[in-house]
Amino acid sequence: MRRFPGALALVAALFLTAGPAGAQQPADFPYDGVIRIDTPHDFETLWSRLETAVGDHDMLVVTRASASRGAASRGVEIAGNAIFGVYRNDFAVRMLDASVAAGIEAPLRYYLIEGEDGTTALVYRVPTAVFAPYGSADLDAMAAELDEIFAAIAEQATAAE
Repeated sequence: MRRFPGALALVAALFLTAGPAGAQQPADFPYDGVIRIDTPHDFETLWSRLETAVGDHDMLVVTRASASRGAASRGVEIAGNAIFGVYRNDFAVRMLDASVAAGIEAPLRYYLIEGEDGTTALVYRVPTAVFAPYGSADLDAMAAELDEIFAAIAEQATAAE
């Protein structure tokens, strides 16, 4: 099968530039394809909105970790910080069929970061950027589907009320 790496790069670039309003590639992340969306929402509100949006788009929160909630349980206060691992089994099966090594990338993550002003940013890496290094056309096609889903989740979760 002939691959067109330039075409894949063009598709990935389109997804990066066509992200939700207010989305930007942050300079402080060392990976390509990272989207940061600054929101007007406080940490707890964005947490709840993200959970709702994930379900509304037929995906699952399969992991969740919060440094700030863990710290609070020890009596230490830090800014809100959480990782949500999001995926679905049919995508997992397709991913593993295309590349067992790519399994280390699942679940894909959203990152909530509370700012000093009480607003919270949503950060995620687009799936096409996550899976591109594996060089699989099947994986690239699946990741393009996930790009649309992850962008829609981010847009719903971060929209102004």
